[in-house]
Amino acid sequence: MTAVTSNPQSAAPAFCEGIQHFGDSLPGFDQYGKTPTIAPGKTAIADPTDLTAVYQTLLTADALRYLILQVTASKASGHPGGFASQAEAYAALVMLGHKNILTEVGHHAPGFYSAMFLDRSLEDMGIQTVQQLRDRFREKHGLLGHLSGFIPGILAPAGPLGQGQHFAMAAATLHRDKLFPFTVGDGGLGEPYIVSAIAHFHTAYPEVTNFLPVLVWNGYSQEHHSMVSTKSNDEMIAYWKGNGFENVVMVDAKDFDDQNQPGAYVDSTAFSFEQRLQFTKSVLTSMNEAARSALGGKLTVFIIKQLKGAGMHARGAKSHNLYAQHTLDNPDIIAALKARALTPEAWELVRTNCERAGGGPASKTAVTESVLPLPDLGQLPLEEFTVGGDPKVSTTAMGKLVGYVGNVDRAFTVTNADGNEASGIANINQALRIIHPVEDALYNQAPKGQVYEPLSEDACAGLAAGLALMGSRSLWCSYESFAINGLPIWQTVTQAMAELRRPTPSTMTLFTAGALEQGRNGWTHQRPEIEAYFAAMMRNGNVFPLFPPDANSIQVCYDWGLTTKNKGIVITSSKSPLPIHTTFEQARQALKDGAIVLKEMPSAESANAKTVVFAAVGDMVLIPVLEAAAHLEAEGLSVRVVSVVNPRRLYRAHDVAWDLCSEPDGEFLDDAKFEAMFGGDVLIGVTGGASGMLEPIMLRSTAKRDTFSWKRGETTASAGELMAVNGITAEALAKRALALAH
Repeated sequence: MTAVTSNPQSAAPAFCEGIQHFGDSLPGFDQYGKTPTIAPGKTAIADPTDLTAVYQTLLTADALRYLILQVTASKASGHPGGFASQAEAYAALVMLGHKNILTEVGHHAPGFYSAMFLDRSLEDMGIQTVQQLRDRFREKHGLLGHLSGFIPGILAPAGPLGQGQHFAMAAATLHRDKLFPFTVGDGGLGEPYIVSAIAHFHTAYPEVTNFLPVLVWNGYSQEHHSMVSTKSNDEMIAYWKGNGFENVVMVDAKDFDDQNQPGAYVDSTAFSFEQRLQFTKSVLTSMNEAARSALGGKLTVFIIKQLKGAGMHARGAKSHNLYAQHTLDNPDIIAALKARALTPEAWELVRTNCERAGGGPASKTAVTESVLPLPDLGQLPLEEFTVGGDPKVSTTAMGKLVGYVGNVDRAFTVTNADGNEASGIANINQALRIIHPVEDALYNQAPKGQVYEPLSEDACAGLAAGLALMGSRSLWCSYESFAINGLPIWQTVTQAMAELRRPTPSTMTLFTAGALEQGRNGWTHQRPEIEAYFAAMMRNGNVFPLFPPDANSIQVCYDWGLTTKNKGIVITSSKSPLPIHTTFEQARQALKDGAIVLKEMPSAESANAKTVVFAAVGDMVLIPVLEAAAHLEAEGLSVRVVSVVNPRRLYRAHDVAWDLCSEPDGEFLDDAKFEAMFGGDVLIGVTGGASGMLEPIMLRSTAKRDTFSWKRGETTASAGELMAVNGITAEALAKRALALAH
């Protein structure tokens, strides 16, 4: 396609302001480009074999390529190559009326932004021209370098590889009449999570096939050949079929090459015009077949095989990044833009089709652009246990509530990789059933259950967090020691929720079997370092780690979490029977204030005795703390034991980015109440996990202070012995307090 730069900008539609190169003419336009192929009032092309539809799909692919390069080069930054190699596939999906498109590849962001611009979705954030698109690309309050739910029309975030399939599968379970394609790159295919997660999901939900992996097989990853670049077509097809895919639809650009390009991967933009049309026709008809197959009950994958960087300034891995020299004045950039340049009439045609496709802009039609209706839970059946009465298992008390939620809300899903029974929450399985093709009452499993149990924390966290992001309720349960393997996607979702443009249920977790309960299992099961992850995330503004001290408090924590929006709620609790310390009223106060005074022991000897304050995070650590407090009281000191339940509330407002969150929570304990609770001569912070969880208290306290926390794991016979390995004993706590007091 020939292009010139002399076309007057005034002849172009207003949205084209910022386009630097226009085509003089386009071959075939007079025959196939006079009228938009998607008719007024229609949502898709009528016939994928019609050459007019094929031609206009090709124009859409080139429009996407042009915008990707125009926008990224305007900042000499970004990733054009990967999306460019599958532009025909994305264009085909749009022309077929599918706009609920996700990606596993954050580097495809420029392509998705270009698509959202073409269908006018970005007008919702004030981007009406290509110049504005350029100006706000990779800028604050603009178009992030990688995808985010902040962007109109974008269904889910995309950053780390191996996550997009979770979002697509979650959306597919909630909207079974719609197709959810998601692009997968060569590099992403190297992640083991993608196909294994799909395989387990398909076993659990064989009827949910309305998600469609679109493999962008272009031979390269970020900086070198991809690890799957040496596979033959037959081997690639066998790989997907071997992983349970019933229908593998592949289009290989090499089959249409009339330019004798070397190698297995070729660039379709170098073909003759006639062969470009034939290649696009194959993509369009094959994508139509794949979409119908996925919507028709068959697990399907679509594969487009085309050289990375097709139609860009460079090919292969060299097209992945733009570097400082790749400005709009760079000869390679200019040449590529001119080669892809469209006429003003073609731009108008493409935009009309994109806007009509799917029934309107994605910002208005995508499933994530509206709040998902959910059943009203009413009053949860809370059971208040007597303070000082028989010890209770906190997790079991919460499990009863979880079963209630699932029976009211049938879309509610619980995920667990290590087994609910092992965490004292067998009652969840009894109430909701483990999803399994083999029905067995002994193991509480049934095909239509609501408990999802893949042996992968990534798959557990992915589906649970994905469902919450898509608007549904869910709960991810895990052993604290192993949850770290699922945290990357949970962190992605909580960050996305912080900037989401709509309210959605918070993503909630229950982490059990903490290190202190895992003595005989040794250090492999003793990894409370995960709490340092959450301690850091608290400053994000929407992350709330909760440490209920007993079975009453955990019920209050879960009840509260269900009422919140766009937050990450982490409940950490032991599965052992432990004393009841708080009433419901006290538990609610602790959630609000961040902590609660459990014991106030004024000195019996002197009103002027020094005061020692213990700030305890967790439930089992209260055992040595309360013992130490009794010892210090006997020594004539005043002692106060404070249970830290919601440490996020104990920060100062300026410590946390709460005001940047879409559903802001700016409640923090004021200085007067903080002093009343934690003020004293000596402050000892105690946690069975990472010391970072005590930071909010240590930042604000002016007393002499110290911390006792987890150091490392060891094989022991009891929790007390394991605490002793880490220096957390009543004797050590009392000794340190006395030393600081004198």
